Amino acid sequence: MTPRVSIQTADFDLGAEVAALRAGDAGVGAVASFVGTVRERSEGVAVSAMELEHYPGMTERAIEAMIDAARQRFDIRAARVVHRVGRLGPGEQIVLVAVSSAHRGQAFQACEFLMDYLKTQAPFWKKETTPAGSRWVDARVADDAALARWGLAAGNAAPPA
Repeated sequence: MTPRVSIQTADFDLGAEVAALRAGDAGVGAVASFVGTVRERSEGVAVSAMELEHYPGMTERAIEAMIDAARQRFDIRAARVVHRVGRLGPGEQIVLVAVSSAHRGQAFQACEFLMDYLKTQAPFWKKETTPAGSRWVDARVADDAALARWGLAAGNAAPPA
């Protein structure tokens, strides 16, 4: 059985991940997925690399809890989250969220819910390398607002000055 959560330095293959998610489950009628990549610009500034750090064990447990919360809210059959850590360059894949369900609506909603949850609650730290040097990426108000629409509060980002 494929694990629900993988934190890894290696890249991932979307097709292989979706095939593993669907394997042996003839009740799957829909799979929704999201792949996040490193942007070449952040807040108008060029980014040459992003470094992602995490707490091994703690991060996996937090994401497992997120998947459990999605299963309670939505009629999904399975979910898979792959998140990369280490140094990544523009265009490289960072994260995969894939969800299977009998119906597309539940798959889409659960996938979006998990991504919103990941952006605000998963214990990852991101550092961008720019022409001016390296900088830690702060929590964003927009990410907290995305989570709030699910009735969950994050409160990670400072309000705009």
